[in-house]
Amino acid sequence: MIDELREEAIIQKVGGRFKLSTLIQKRLIALNHGAKPLVILPRASNLEIVIQEIMQDKICLSMKNELKTIEDDSPVDIPREVDMSSL
Repeated sequence: MIDELREEAIIQKVGGRFKLSTLIQKRLIALNHGAKPLVILPRASNLEIVIQEIMQDKICLSMKNELKTIEDDSPVDIPREVDMSSL
């Protein structure tokens, strides 16, 4: 398990467990569909990349629960239908 997920700080950073779960899921889908990581971590899993993006304030959820990157402040396009076999 990733140590940061055991900490209360990451939960408070995004506004609660539900929002943290939503943010992680949306970003994992984006990465799995070819989005470029916003942090460089050699040999890191996509989950480790997402956690570091959150910890470094690179991603967040908008008021409409859309995934936003801090660099360009625009929503990330996530396909509506996701092939669950690719997750």
